[in-house]
Amino acid sequence: MLTTFLDVIHVSVCLFLMLVVLLQQGKGGGVGAAFGGGTTQQVFGGRGAGNILTRATSICAAIFMLTSVSLAYVSSSGDRELKARIAEEQRKGKGNEGTRVKAAKPKPSAAPAETAPGSGAQ
Repeated sequence: MLTTFLDVIHVSVCLFLMLVVLLQQGKGGGVGAAFGGGTTQQVFGGRGAGNILTRATSICAAIFMLTSVSLAYVSSSGDRELKARIAEEQRKGKGNEGTRVKAAKPKPSAAPAETAPGSGAQ
């Protein structure tokens, strides 16, 4: 339940962050200024949009980082529980139950082998 909620928030913030970053105007002017587009029309006006978009970018980035760390912590909780269970079983002496034991190989007998009938040895 918590993981699903964090996933939804994480993806939503990620998409909104991409939108906000793409809406921002570049500081250097980019390729448009190189080809004489220095006086292009601005969507939100001169300076007002910069403050709103910059603030929205920083808030979205902070939420994105928090959800990333939270999802990593929640997903590693299963690993911590598994390690604790393995340590508990080893402490009780049940650590070797699932391991495979190699079967002992039969030793060759020291007596000489008898010759098979019809082999010509007499």
